[in-house]
Amino acid sequence: MKNRGSSKPPATWIEPEYEPVLRAEPIGFLRSGKRSKFSLPHQPVGNADERNVVELNPGKQFEQALLDLEGFDRVWLIWWFHRHRNWKAQVLPPRGPKKKRGVFATRSPHRPNPIGITPVELIRVEKRRLIVGEVDLIDGTPILDIKPYVPAIDAFPGSKAGWVDEIERAGEEPLRFQVTLSELAEVQAAFLEEEWGLEIVEKAVRRLAVDPSPHRTRRISRHGSEFLMSCGAWRVYFAVAGEIVEVLRLSPGYPNEYLADPKKTRIADRQAQIAFSARWP
Repeated sequence: MKNRGSSKPPATWIEPEYEPVLRAEPIGFLRSGKRSKFSLPHQPVGNADERNVVELNPGKQFEQALLDLEGFDRVWLIWWFHRHRNWKAQVLPPRGPKKKRGVFATRSPHRPNPIGITPVELIRVEKRRLIVGEVDLIDGTPILDIKPYVPAIDAFPGSKAGWVDEIERAGEEPLRFQVTLSELAEVQAAFLEEEWGLEIVEKAVRRLAVDPSPHRTRRISRHGSEFLMSCGAWRVYFAVAGEIVEVLRLSPGYPNEYLADPKKTRIADRQAQIAFSARWP
């Protein structure tokens, strides 16, 4: 008779042998010029007309490893969330209601092993470099592996997507607030767009029209009697009165002494912030 209460593994069970430490090293790095996660799409779908470079390390025979990759429309990039140190069992996704989700049910970077995967358009192969299209990786992201994207086995368009499907069925989040700009905010926004090609307010208005309430993932917090939203390297100050949101002003995310420090090399929009601070000290 079978012993239902026994936890003894079957006779064919073989205990897996693992090294105490798993080792991996980057095969190369992404060169995108994007320093902030707020300049990235949540998922690259190939709509943006952009070019990025996966530059593989020399001296590893990677030129040979890339042979025969030409001809695939897309490749998978397996990469490392190198700016994240701690993982979280539950996270608050930017989409949908304020409800935490298990991290394994999300694409959050706060993972036990911060590994990411992205399908990207492959434009061409140049020796140790891949020229690729739209990406959701910041500049300098370590690349761990590259695999060809095969539609017949990598795409399952009829698959369910859990809580994401629920949000999709509910439709896009409605624009419940009317957003206006103060005279100062309009001038500042025009300066950034016309002089530096930065559309800070356009992104902010969309987010505020949906929900301007304090939210960690959307990076909105109280600031005295006002509210503050972080948009990459910039800050947007606003006030709320009923269903009206007024953007009061913009400001750089870094103080002048920080911007002037030559040792601080990883500052997005540094020159634009310096020029902005000089005009609106």
